[in-house]
Amino acid sequence: MILLLTIIVRGLHFCNGSWYHHPMALQSGVSREAAWELFRTYNKDPFHLQHALTVEGVMDWYARELGYADEAEFWGITGLLHDIDFEEYPDRHCLKAPELLRAGGVSEEMIHAVCSHGWGIVDVEAKPEHEMEKVLFAADELTGLVWAAAIIRPSRSVKDMEVKSLKKKYKTPAFAAGCSREVIERGAALLGWELDALFEKTILAMRNCEDSVNAFMRGL
Repeated sequence: MILLLTIIVRGLHFCNGSWYHHPMALQSGVSREAAWELFRTYNKDPFHLQHALTVEGVMDWYARELGYADEAEFWGITGLLHDIDFEEYPDRHCLKAPELLRAGGVSEEMIHAVCSHGWGIVDVEAKPEHEMEKVLFAADELTGLVWAAAIIRPSRSVKDMEVKSLKKKYKTPAFAAGCSREVIERGAALLGWELDALFEKTILAMRNCEDSVNAFMRGL
């Protein structure tokens, strides 16, 4: 009995007043298909749909890159759902999300992860604790900047983008001004990465999912 309790406790963490599972035991509570239908219930704008699919692909790539391949679906679905409340409830972003996600059967672990990407940006208590949450916090904002830089390239693609090109845009405050450099830098600091490493990895992640996202959007 003592051994069993030890194993259970080691699989849990205490955060923001409640216990939740260690990432090795993370459960989505929903299938990918159900998550997409749930997201589509509250989101119609093609821009928001493409952003959700992009962050899903980026998070899936990061899971595999960072040694969490067995959790890739969880990482991906979290990315897919992270802005579920933004289109209909922009003034309550990350605050309305728990209600919508619980109604859709999403697990508390995933709800925490989704809400944590608003830490320090909106009035949420959830803080990025695990590597997956820190990656979402850092990469979410950056994907917007990368995409804004990509669509003005002759190729309109991330596939031929290099870090030095992105850095030039990053250092121009007027370019994609809505993409917070402060949030990106805080995300890199949470991960303990240099900005160049975050840029390089996120570009690679977006290259990896660009074709599938574009194909999916064409099929809608």
